[in-house]
Amino acid sequence: MVRFSAFSLSIFTQRLSLLGISLSLCCFNVSPLHAAPTKLGATSFETYISDDGEPARINALLEKVFQKAELDIQLQVMRQAFLGSSVLTGKLDGEFAYINLGENSNDYVLSDIYLPVYLYAVSKEADVEAIKLFPHLKDNRVAIENRFANTPSFRLLKEIKWSRNPTTFDAFRQLADDRAPYLITTQLLARELNILLANDSEETLHFSAKPLAKTGFQIAINKNAARAESIIAKFNQSVSTLQNSGEFNEPLALAWLTKDVNGDGVADFIGHSSITTSTDLIDTAYSLDGTPTSDNSMFYVDGKRYTSLEEACAVLLAKESLSVRESLLDKTVYQQLLRRW
Repeated sequence: MVRFSAFSLSIFTQRLSLLGISLSLCCFNVSPLHAAPTKLGATSFETYISDDGEPARINALLEKVFQKAELDIQLQVMRQAFLGSSVLTGKLDGEFAYINLGENSNDYVLSDIYLPVYLYAVSKEADVEAIKLFPHLKDNRVAIENRFANTPSFRLLKEIKWSRNPTTFDAFRQLADDRAPYLITTQLLARELNILLANDSEETLHFSAKPLAKTGFQIAINKNAARAESIIAKFNQSVSTLQNSGEFNEPLALAWLTKDVNGDGVADFIGHSSITTSTDLIDTAYSLDGTPTSDNSMFYVDGKRYTSLEEACAVLLAKESLSVRESLLDKTVYQQLLRRW
């Protein structure tokens, strides 16, 4: 118990006492406890996820989102076997590039999809353009990456002769070597290969009439992790804000994106002055929510709305040269594949 003396304190003594109390209070607050960062993992995925300096859309994207949301998140890239065991043993709090293709996700708190994944059938031959459903590939040999093949959704497709591959490069090589006439891959990966092929004056891939499966990247945090619900809520809000402002375009290396920004049921076109130019074609826009565009679509540049493409283009710079951008796929790595094409 603290005891106070009965005699009166001098003004000087009173001031010294108050100063001492203030310093004592400061000492209690000078070293506040900081919550440990939330640790999320993922496996490498060409052009999406990397830890060695290669182009990595997801890494760049999430850096912006976490900074906007003021979240302390630590990302780790590792092999699939280590990823699963690390989450199970609690070394990781979850995954930052979770793709749900029929898995049980009851143990996770899931974010909204921050980047959709559209899986197409692609081929050297134009007949793939008639394919609309997986049954149309019945009895055909189809190349696919293990990350997709080893999921419940694809394991149920028994009538397709799957040619499984550990990496994106191996899957593309199946087409180059004519060992499989078809490949299931993401729309963005197929586009990057087409840029590589076009820049090398090779015939580009044909796409199926529509995506055969739709999923997307999410962050998935273990329900028992600290602040899981709060982190997800902040993350979702920041993703929506950055999508609408056009700050997703540059990390994704996409001139135009589409999303229903104003909530009228019609997708709008989203551009950003850091990457979009007045000559970029809107028919290559990548959808962030699957909503179709129409004649009533608005155009957003740097978050500002325009009612027509002409108005939007008026505030965008013209492309300085006619050169096509380089592919995010490493041309040196793919040189052997290009020679086989």
